[in-house]
Amino acid sequence: MIEISSLYVGYGDCEILHDVSLVCDSGKITTLIGPNGCGKSTLLKTVIGMLPIKKGDVILDGVSLQKMPDNIRAQKISYLSQGKNIPDITVERMVLHGRFPYLSYPRKYRKCDFEAAQNAMQKMGFLPLAKKPVSKLSGGMRQKVYIAMALCQGTDVIMMDEPNTYLDISQQLKISQISKELALNNKTVLTVSHDIISALKISDKIAVMSDGKIIYTGTPSQVVESGVVEKVFGVKILSFEADGEQEFYYKQTEARL
Repeated sequence: MIEISSLYVGYGDCEILHDVSLVCDSGKITTLIGPNGCGKSTLLKTVIGMLPIKKGDVILDGVSLQKMPDNIRAQKISYLSQGKNIPDITVERMVLHGRFPYLSYPRKYRKCDFEAAQNAMQKMGFLPLAKKPVSKLSGGMRQKVYIAMALCQGTDVIMMDEPNTYLDISQQLKISQISKELALNNKTVLTVSHDIISALKISDKIAVMSDGKIIYTGTPSQVVESGVVEKVFGVKILSFEADGEQEFYYKQTEARL
């Protein structure tokens, strides 16, 4: 469980997050949605320690992350960023980077590290590409490699910033299924998504952000019924039941905050 409490964060004199509070439960998928530049990615970067906290705290299983050494935090939280470099190494070596928090200097991989990498590549469906350079892969395949690296890290908390970037619809469905499996295995899953419909379908909790604040938090049904999506995005979300599952679709409106 992650507890974000009254968080204030910024770059220099520019404050980006204002009094942000959010609880992300173990075994659940929590998704942040909101317009570009509203602070979603900033919040994830703050949780993993990339950005300093001006005020407030982030608590993981009762312990403040501000008091936690970087390597210990990395053993507890894995993070898939939105923008990533393309290193000139093989797929297997890239995935093995997920084991860095568990290695002392000089880094020497152990049998368990190679096994974790093999399992992650197998789960993502590209084990035969283990020896291929990451730079030779398509954008979608590279994205899957980075997700495998996050899985290889073996943490209790998985944070993903737009994990469906570059993926076609079939691969997006696979990532959704993996997210559900992680939650079922009692992982805490926190994601950022611009795909509101997908977020509503797979999430247990939705946090809506606007101008550096969380303005509404609730279940997908509560978010739809509240009308907050219409106020923030200018689109109305409607729902219907099909084959025993709740489905959602957009209807354009003109109302915005």
